[in-house]
Amino acid sequence: MGIDVTKLDDKLSVTGQISLNDLREIAKSGYKAVICNRPDYEGGDDQPTSKQLEELAKSLGMAFVYLPVEIGAVSTEHGEKFKELINALPGPILAYCGSGKRATALHGLATQRASNNQQPTSDACNWGNAFDVVIVGGGSAGIGVTASLLKRRPSLRIAIIEPSDKHYYQPAWTLVGGGDYDIAATVRNMTEVIPPSAEWIQASAANFDPGNSRVTLADGRAIGYRQLIVCPGIRLAWEKVKGLKETLGKNGVTSNYAYELAPYTWSLVKNLKKGKALFTQPPMPIKCAGAPQKAMYLSCDHWQRNQNLDNIEVEFNTAGAVLFGVADFVPPLMEYVKRYHAKLAFNSNLVSVDGAKKTACFEIKDSNGNVQQIEKSFDMLHVTPPQMAPDFLRNSPLADASGFCEVDQKTLQHPRYSNIFSLGDACSSPNAKTAAAIRKQVVVVAENMLAKKEGRDLTTIYDGYGACPLTVENGKVILAEFGFGGKLLPSLPLKATNPSRIAWLLKTKLFPWLYWNGMLKGREWLARPGKSN
Repeated sequence: MGIDVTKLDDKLSVTGQISLNDLREIAKSGYKAVICNRPDYEGGDDQPTSKQLEELAKSLGMAFVYLPVEIGAVSTEHGEKFKELINALPGPILAYCGSGKRATALHGLATQRASNNQQPTSDACNWGNAFDVVIVGGGSAGIGVTASLLKRRPSLRIAIIEPSDKHYYQPAWTLVGGGDYDIAATVRNMTEVIPPSAEWIQASAANFDPGNSRVTLADGRAIGYRQLIVCPGIRLAWEKVKGLKETLGKNGVTSNYAYELAPYTWSLVKNLKKGKALFTQPPMPIKCAGAPQKAMYLSCDHWQRNQNLDNIEVEFNTAGAVLFGVADFVPPLMEYVKRYHAKLAFNSNLVSVDGAKKTACFEIKDSNGNVQQIEKSFDMLHVTPPQMAPDFLRNSPLADASGFCEVDQKTLQHPRYSNIFSLGDACSSPNAKTAAAIRKQVVVVAENMLAKKEGRDLTTIYDGYGACPLTVENGKVILAEFGFGGKLLPSLPLKATNPSRIAWLLKTKLFPWLYWNGMLKGREWLARPGKSN
């Protein structure tokens, strides 16, 4: 057969998801009954339904029973029903779920001697619902670290908690907003990127119970773990700007920080011939701190190439006191600010938007700390939303004072819970929140987590590497690569602060390919971190 079958006793074997063709082979192999323990549609539309499999099984002379069990919800009641089926059905029997692990857990429960006061395993951390590793978040960090762990230890039982059925390559949304990338190429189904041997729990995490090594889901299920990786990303807090949510995607108000809005940015840019364009940046932290001004540069480049820039007033409002956090890159960026005749407004934070009136209100702080509100009109407004740690993390025992998952910035291990690690935008490490940073952090977490599991010292060290390809014009990028303290960490033998055509090709061609085919597949090209002495 084309599936891996594990024999548990003389009557029962288990396997992972089966197809209609697999079922024909199962019948030929002599099985008399099949038990389906995987809920319909758990794996997406490609998964055959229990009804389809049942109809085929009956035509092949086999019994078929649907006993669905959600991940993390294996209970004594399920075990009793499973035991009754094993006793009643003709053998040999093949039970299946996503990977065969729930079917195996059911067999274990069925063979246990049940006591009168036994509780459901969904309320306890044991073999019925405890994974070797639970990963909260199915974004760049979650998928990347899962793939890297499984490359190193294929036998690990890993679960990914992620509610979304789509996975996005967000770094390209700036290019979409500049008319240089197809938005459809930035999204794939989650089923295409999750490693096949990992369990996908399509649900939202609700809270953490590190004392009992459990994650509680929004639907009430409790998922046990031996080790936990926290990487749910950062939350876009649109609601923090009054009136913003009501006008996004219309009235000239847009943002490259949303999949559905990046194409609207390009529509506004190419249709604006004169007027006023405002670009905003909120207080840190935000993901990809260069993205707010990248939107401005690509817009200005288009207007300049089409001889409209002289008729458009461009203004960049940032809540910060500097243009970019790493001083070495400010001079070359200022050259482009001058080239595009853009006005810079520092210490200027967007607080409200009236889309119908096309006005935006900013809180402006002067050198003495005094704050006043100033209203500005616009024809186009590109907003970078305020950002914060997800609520379930911010209000948990894992969070630091800022709400992000507390970690040692070198090992990415939690300082109070040694079996917990974090990476990506949700962790407290003071690095730039970029996909390039995650690419390095994946290796640090994978190696240090396995070292902890196997009783070895944590010797893989993160140096704070992050990269921000600053798209200053169509065809040129300043590839800003730096670590903790703003230390320059260039990967190429080029002057780091110079705009480059090569860096543009990397940004638009190579990096997306490496993301889908390298980082998400556990291939750690150019991602090796340092080692401690």
